[in-house]
Amino acid sequence: MSMSSTVVDRAVGCLLGGALGDALGSPVEFLQYADIRAEYGDVGITEPPPQALLGDSTQLALFTGEGYLNAWTTGNSGGPWRPVEATAAAYRRWLITQQEHKPRPGATGLLAEAELYANRSPGLSSLRALQEEQLGTPERPRNSSRGCGGADRSAPLGFAPTAEMSYALGCQFGALTHGGTGGWAPAGAMALMAHLVAVKGRRLPEAVDQAAGRVLREDAETAAALAEAATLARLGAGIGHIERLGQGWVGPEAVAIGAYCALAMPKPGQFADALRLAANHSGHSDTTAALTGSLLGARHGTAVLPRPWLDRLELADVIERIGHDLGASCVGEKFSERRYLALA
Repeated sequence: MSMSSTVVDRAVGCLLGGALGDALGSPVEFLQYADIRAEYGDVGITEPPPQALLGDSTQLALFTGEGYLNAWTTGNSGGPWRPVEATAAAYRRWLITQQEHKPRPGATGLLAEAELYANRSPGLSSLRALQEEQLGTPERPRNSSRGCGGADRSAPLGFAPTAEMSYALGCQFGALTHGGTGGWAPAGAMALMAHLVAVKGRRLPEAVDQAAGRVLREDAETAAALAEAATLARLGAGIGHIERLGQGWVGPEAVAIGAYCALAMPKPGQFADALRLAANHSGHSDTTAALTGSLLGARHGTAVLPRPWLDRLELADVIERIGHDLGASCVGEKFSERRYLALA
């Protein structure tokens, strides 16, 4: 595979891997570990349900991708480069899917996908913020939310042209809805880790260390959580280590648990087990498994994704297309730009 086709494959792997983690963790999102084992047996939940439905983080990751691609194609065709405004508009389009029951006549892009109009218990911070007239920036936050809803939609930004842009856009897009530093800085760290493994070809430990160092300037808590994840991963895989990192309802804990599970089970053949590790704990199982799946998909590409899981994944073709187009935009390959230019 050429380098450019490798990056495109990793972009598809990143989005599909995140969606598979989200679908695996969603049924147990609000269950304590003891209750997961009572319901699914001692090893916990081991595969997504026969209908593997997208959670809210995958829905929003898709709109992140569409908003970024709208900005990229507009800039590429001589218009202004306004990624934050374009993605804010994309998140407002997602809000329409949560308020209406089906696509309006003439809907374009993701708004034309009827399955996206399902409500998958989205985080209140995002729902509330997107109903406000003004959205936030890291410098001018609109609320103090530290929830993980900024971080769990930011992996697509790993396919911005440079590492620093991935980080900056992750922070800015996170701050649209999450004003606490622990809400937006982990989103930057997550986008940076995805970029480093997928585009720069770094190994996971190096990517996590580099992201911890970069995010330290904005948020010491996220930096410390990522460093702790790296330390614990060297001790092996276990539920006790996850519990030391927290539950994942807030941004720093979520990215740390996602990184820990990827670091503890980094090999291509361990993809499914890494997601199981990330889902089976008394915390925010869908988000933590989605982050692990995004990182490992970005690192290894589509070959590691379990085929039977993909076959039952809702909107897999749409996820694959947005992943492909993100990767293609990153390496200068052709894709259907027209589809992102006029979104209504």
